Amino acid sequence: MPELPEVETTVRGLTPVLAGQRLTTVEARRPDLRKPIPVDLRQRMEGATVTGLSRRAKYGLIETDRGDTMIFHLGMSGRWRVDPADSLAHDHLILATGAGRTLALNDPRRFGFLDLMSTDAMAAYPPFLAMGPEPLGPDFTADYLLGALAGRMAPIKAMLLDQRIVAGLGNIYVCEALHMARIAPSREAGRIALPRLERLVEAVRAVLLSAIEAGGSTLRDFAAPDGELGYFSKQFLVYGREGADCSCGAPVKRRTEAGRSTFWCARCQRG
Repeated sequence: MPELPEVETTVRGLTPVLAGQRLTTVEARRPDLRKPIPVDLRQRMEGATVTGLSRRAKYGLIETDRGDTMIFHLGMSGRWRVDPADSLAHDHLILATGAGRTLALNDPRRFGFLDLMSTDAMAAYPPFLAMGPEPLGPDFTADYLLGALAGRMAPIKAMLLDQRIVAGLGNIYVCEALHMARIAPSREAGRIALPRLERLVEAVRAVLLSAIEAGGSTLRDFAAPDGELGYFSKQFLVYGREGADCSCGAPVKRRTEAGRSTFWCARCQRG
């Protein structure tokens, strides 16, 4: 599933194509993806000018001068294609601009979705209501984590994946950040001291920024809007490397919980 760096890469790829452009065509080619596509999407978006693009957690946001924001989630296999040479069976939304550019939202598995909200009401969008701070934002600090995790007996990995604690973190980058911070994924969250949380916050930010710079991680279907494949996966230290040597020489371990794999080094991440 595309995680925060992949969505950030997508938004950055869409920005030079859409920002400041009038949408001359907004065509939904099916009534639904994971959930129904708003029936008034075309009416509210066609003819509007895109005033900004941004991201919240794993959601992409396209704002217009009509006071609306189109929200997209890439699900498991979604990606935008810029100026596609041909039309594919799973191009479910087509956007065209006054500058003659075309964008196609392609999603073979249809686990993504599209939504539409008044820009002024975005803070009340249901998925955003209980979200924690952005991991790259100023509110994600060691002091914040110390308070949010106080008394929590759950493993630190589970807490970092909880969108109410921090928004947008996914399995890949949590595994990598915990390794960089030298914290065991099974460590009881409420027992991690402030100095180690400071190291963890720095690791989360470093991993995410490195992944964004690398264009994300291409696993299965993800590609940036320009078709380029993210290459951060070539920098993985533990994720997907079961049995391979960690930089310390110990083998990377893997376990599966609730259908999700955890990768870690028992030597580097002892506590």
